[in-house]
Amino acid sequence: MFFRMYYCDCRPTEYPVIKAIGGQMLLTSLQLFKNLSDETRLGIVLLLREMGELCVCDLCTALDQSQPKISRHLAMLRESGLLLDRKQGKWVHYRLSPHIPSWAAQVIEQAWLSQQDDVQAIARKLASANCSGSGKAVCI
Repeated sequence: MFFRMYYCDCRPTEYPVIKAIGGQMLLTSLQLFKNLSDETRLGIVLLLREMGELCVCDLCTALDQSQPKISRHLAMLRESGLLLDRKQGKWVHYRLSPHIPSWAAQVIEQAWLSQQDDVQAIARKLASANCSGSGKAVCI
């Protein structure tokens, strides 16, 4: 039987972060609910659940927010382990991490189901204004 070994990396001015041996961060329920408690971050997560992968400018358009604000929220989601990013030229694309715990995926799925119609309406609107599909050289 395999047991994961954990240790607590406690910092004086921050909440303790629980890490698995090997450096991979484990998502706690507190982190997940803090991340999803913000309307912008919840919108990002639900749109990524619906569309798979989006660039920063697509998220700015969909959520009607500035690029610095969206980027700040994306950084928080990425640091918590919810998102993965990949760079393609000048574009940065984000997607939900396939490595999130199953309980967290179930929470996200239930949130998506409760707002499915709204999220799909935004996704349809975004599909017609998608910067990555419009042939633009850069994401603005």
